[in-house]
Amino acid sequence: MSYLDRFFNLFDTLPNSLLYLLLGLSAFVENIFPPIPGDTITAFGAFLVGARKLDFMGVYVSTTLGSLAGFMSLFWIGNLLGRKFFIERDYRLFSAENIIRAEEWFRKYGYFLILLNRFFPGIRSIISLAGGISKLGTFRVALLALISASAWNLIWIAIGYSLGNNWETVKEKMGYILFQYNLSFLLLVALAALIFSLRMFRKRRQAEKKGSD
Repeated sequence: MSYLDRFFNLFDTLPNSLLYLLLGLSAFVENIFPPIPGDTITAFGAFLVGARKLDFMGVYVSTTLGSLAGFMSLFWIGNLLGRKFFIERDYRLFSAENIIRAEEWFRKYGYFLILLNRFFPGIRSIISLAGGISKLGTFRVALLALISASAWNLIWIAIGYSLGNNWETVKEKMGYILFQYNLSFLLLVALAALIFSLRMFRKRRQAEKKGSD
């Protein structure tokens, strides 16, 4: 039995009020430390709904508020410490390269990135941190982050609930769904990067050609 499975077994023995608190806390921590399997724990919350142990709205509200709190915490950290702090230190989870790339995205797409942040696996934390560094409006960021977390968690919990009340089935199928989603997202990012690189190469060739005329 894996550590995560033992954790879930312990989870299942706790009182409901503490379960809601822990689900919200896991959603919060997942935003701060991306490797934490927050979505898997949210799926377990959906399984507990299917098993009639927890209330759907309780799981939904606790995980959504946890996600929002985690996102806004990093946003405020980025706003407080500023760009120079993170670029100079070049942390592994928040590398200078990723922050600079996120800043470029913000210049192109602005608040639209905040609205879609929950649907970007692996870079949600970078988006929230870079949003704070970019000094975006706090109220607008909080509102869009809430909409994003609400939509993502509603989809995730609904899928988990629809898969039934057998945790092994839920875990396996939702793991497959998440893997396929992440893979599709990465392929789209790679395709976009390839198109962007080809356009830049074409522009550079055209500029060189004009310079030689």
